[in-house]
Amino acid sequence: MPVVLQTRGAGVEAAHPFVAVVVQDRRVARAFDAPGVEASRVTTTWRSASKPFQLAQALAALGPLAEGLTAEDLALGAASHSGEARHVERVHALLRRFGSTQADLRCGAHPPVHAPTAEALYRAGGEVSAVHNNCSGKHAFMLGACRAQGWSLEYRPLEHPLQQRNRAGIEALCEAQGIAAVDGCGVPTWHMPLEGLARAWSRLAESMTAELDALGRIGRAMAAHPDLTSGTDRLDADVVRGFAGPLAVKIGAQGVFCIAEPNRGVGIAIKVISGCGEALPAAIAHVLSALMPGAFSPPEPWGHLHVRNVVGDVVGGFEVA
Repeated sequence: MPVVLQTRGAGVEAAHPFVAVVVQDRRVARAFDAPGVEASRVTTTWRSASKPFQLAQALAALGPLAEGLTAEDLALGAASHSGEARHVERVHALLRRFGSTQADLRCGAHPPVHAPTAEALYRAGGEVSAVHNNCSGKHAFMLGACRAQGWSLEYRPLEHPLQQRNRAGIEALCEAQGIAAVDGCGVPTWHMPLEGLARAWSRLAESMTAELDALGRIGRAMAAHPDLTSGTDRLDADVVRGFAGPLAVKIGAQGVFCIAEPNRGVGIAIKVISGCGEALPAAIAHVLSALMPGAFSPPEPWGHLHVRNVVGDVVGGFEVA
């Protein structure tokens, strides 16, 4: 029954129970239960872990406008990017392609996730804008879909045609109904059983082996360009690069992480019960090692497993008990 222990010095400072569900061949192949918590009973919001499926609906709505999109474009459309130069430049290119501007984005602005990029922006006297939002790639595609279909550019409400398509598509993949909520970037997200998330990600894994499948194309793009789906020193990129074989992954807020492993057709959904994202790396490494021994080798040393103080000294860590 896995728990991530957060240590400081020789003592345990906090404990973070986590659960996981593994789906293969359309059935639950394994569940990781936490003390007193059955994975089969856990529900959670999708948050950013739904991005590849939202992107699939936008691609379908784009029609002919989707022709010529590169794997890099799709990776950014499914991203929670860091706001680095390569991310911002590609968002601007997508907006131009779809006849939109940064002013059309409805995701709001926040500083680049990549701290050196944010510092450089401030030192140069620049302003934080919506293109720096980690969800701006997804929103650029949503704008493109709305223009292609003649829908309202105020695409955030639950009743908008695009969001209704998103809901229907996600519920079909999850084989479960969702309870609507509002994500951090303003568009709908859904409360779902964790098993539903794993089912959807298993379908993504299966699709990655089908050359003409649009969802599979998104998954392959995510596997090929983790630097665009996340960024420098980000967890998603480390997991993809440390795995022996193709892998599409996506972090979600509040301790959610989903994985599609196409060679086995496996979908994995992990949830840290407390929502502590810092506990995810240890949980991910534990689940992957248990399922596919030797397939995942994180960087050495892996900074995501360390607790550091303000001056950068390692003063503790994260480990699974």
